[in-house]
Amino acid sequence: MTPQSHIPATGQTPQRGWRRLIKRAFDITLSGLALMGFLPLMLLVAALVRFRLGSPVLFRQNRPGFQGRIFELLKFRTMTDKRDSEGRLLPDEDRLTEFGLLLRSTSLDELPQLLNVLRGDLSLVGPRPLLVQYLARYTPEQARRHDVLPGITGWTQVNGRNALPWEEKFAMDVWYVDHWTLWLDAKIVFKTLFEVLSRRGINDGESCTAKEFLGADHRPSRPAMGEAEDV
Repeated sequence: MTPQSHIPATGQTPQRGWRRLIKRAFDITLSGLALMGFLPLMLLVAALVRFRLGSPVLFRQNRPGFQGRIFELLKFRTMTDKRDSEGRLLPDEDRLTEFGLLLRSTSLDELPQLLNVLRGDLSLVGPRPLLVQYLARYTPEQARRHDVLPGITGWTQVNGRNALPWEEKFAMDVWYVDHWTLWLDAKIVFKTLFEVLSRRGINDGESCTAKEFLGADHRPSRPAMGEAEDV
């Protein structure tokens, strides 16, 4: 898949017409208020990242959004750039510091994505944007997760997060696509606050980041490299 690759929308989602406009208004209002409220905290985190991990402060990575369109996801950096003797990045668990793990476990690393919401790349609620290479590995049913904007949080994130196998995550994503309501979004936002405080499901119990999705006919067997996504 190239950065220009799109996944055609199936139209099988309630997020159409005026409902999409209402959801967008919901996103702009809440993300704008959250940015104003969290700005002092974001500045503090940015300073700590700069002091502890160096530059750049923000981690940027291409991710697929609505219909597979590529956008640049923003997060606070949580890993070092440590490399082996041949110049290759070390595995994620060797580069993720205690400070970085704290940012991930509290979801503070996700705060810059409020800017993605204001830009229209993300919604507050929706299936998490995963890695670009996964686009070619989805079944047609799994690819329906791209019929809506991806989100900072979602139905999967409040029902198990990284503790779930990929197939369950994708089934929950598609369920959200088919059953979206503004009330469901509000419910997920409130449940997310509880999940962040409880720190449940941050990883799968075996690795510090989500294992790579290899496709419907393969079992995930290793962490995805390079600031792998926490889903």
